[in-house]
Amino acid sequence: MRDYIEFGSKRIDFSLDFSERKTLGITVTPDLEVLVKAPMDSSIDSVKDKLRNKASWIIRQLSFFLAFHPKLTDRKFVGGETHLYLGRQYRLKVIISDDVKSTKDDVKLKGQFLEVKATNKDGVKELVEAWYLNKAKDRFHQIALPLFESFIKRNDISEINYNISIRHMQTRWGSCTAKGKIILNPELIKAPKSCIEYVIIHELCHLVHHDHTQRFLDLQTREMPEWEKWKNKLENLLA
Repeated sequence: MRDYIEFGSKRIDFSLDFSERKTLGITVTPDLEVLVKAPMDSSIDSVKDKLRNKASWIIRQLSFFLAFHPKLTDRKFVGGETHLYLGRQYRLKVIISDDVKSTKDDVKLKGQFLEVKATNKDGVKELVEAWYLNKAKDRFHQIALPLFESFIKRNDISEINYNISIRHMQTRWGSCTAKGKIILNPELIKAPKSCIEYVIIHELCHLVHHDHTQRFLDLQTREMPEWEKWKNKLENLLA
């Protein structure tokens, strides 16, 4: 069942399941879901009281995960519009030619412009998105490989093999499997390099600690002392 509590000016929605257990458990997921498991004989009022006691912690966890949720403004892909690449803004310059035979669809950075040559204005969006995806594939590997190699050596988990893939995710910047496969959202290519490094390091730390305990945060701080700065930058930049 779904319900909610109010804590100050904030509302916390949660999913509640009853099971054969002795204590109440609260989980905040990377998808911003609050999952509650309670003993079968628990009353709704008692569950809500315990949630209110943990409300500050729940809100901190939700805020923590929020940095991994892309909040990108819709673009129209028209001339003069600004687009980000590695944290820098470029103005879109669209060149449309009716000469199909001599015009080759192309996207490239040229000074302060992201220049798109196309034979049809309706194809500009597809060209730009394909350009971003190709850049993400190249740059993410370049950035991730040295981070992965140094992390593995420092933390003595050499049995993990380097593996990175690109996948569009609506609610995350990145994720990591137990076998060491790191999945990155291609939209992350719009953020500064240090933001990308932060997401990669965050996922690498999950190879050692699978949750977000203090030990996880301590490890993340050792690997990237200024991670909070880049977390906040990522959270605010792509809005």
